[in-house]
Amino acid sequence: MGRIGVVTFPGTLDDRDAARAVRLAGGEPVALWHADADLQGVDAVVLPGGFSYGDYLRAGAISRFAPVMGEVVDAAGKGLPVLGICNGFQVLTEAHLLPGSMIKNDHLHFVCREQVLVVENAGTAWTNAYTAGERITIPLKNQDGQYVADERTLDELEGEGRVVFRYEGTNPNGSRRGIAGVSNAAGNVVGLMPHPEHAVESGFGPDGAAGPRSGTDGLRFFTSVLHALVG
Repeated sequence: MGRIGVVTFPGTLDDRDAARAVRLAGGEPVALWHADADLQGVDAVVLPGGFSYGDYLRAGAISRFAPVMGEVVDAAGKGLPVLGICNGFQVLTEAHLLPGSMIKNDHLHFVCREQVLVVENAGTAWTNAYTAGERITIPLKNQDGQYVADERTLDELEGEGRVVFRYEGTNPNGSRRGIAGVSNAAGNVVGLMPHPEHAVESGFGPDGAAGPRSGTDGLRFFTSVLHALVG
């Protein structure tokens, strides 16, 4: 059973949801506290959603300097799988584990909806249970969800296959090229704005939406990393 660390920062909202997702996938969730410089020997790490440190300065900007993040950055460089969800994605960009940045939605409003995503890269540690081109439905909720980067960076991400997810249909926050999630070059670090931990159990996710696995499309993020750990 893989031990998956779930980090809690002050203002984190979705840590218990992420831990539940890990458990439903067959893993063992391990609570990690932002002030602890110790990953407790976990096999992977999830940075969940919320408003860490109140999103002061910029979303994720203060969390990047939390003691636990020094350990996450070091371990990610050595191949540790790391998933950043929503605010966690923002933290990963601030920590320079992923390129680009997150700014306020182009319409300047909070968005909460069931969002169809296209799986662009099914070869990462967090997406190997999906199929490239597959469409999945994942809840989306954010205010600072617009992914931005310069054109050179965007071209590199596209050319290297590091765009992991793209929004299908209406772009909900103005993200460049409809990008919903990206990875690092090695594929062990993935960040995305939608919340897969909210689509892991039938009856508690987007049931009735498009796709044969409606309501549980997010579960395979967590089964993917468990597969990667034993593969």
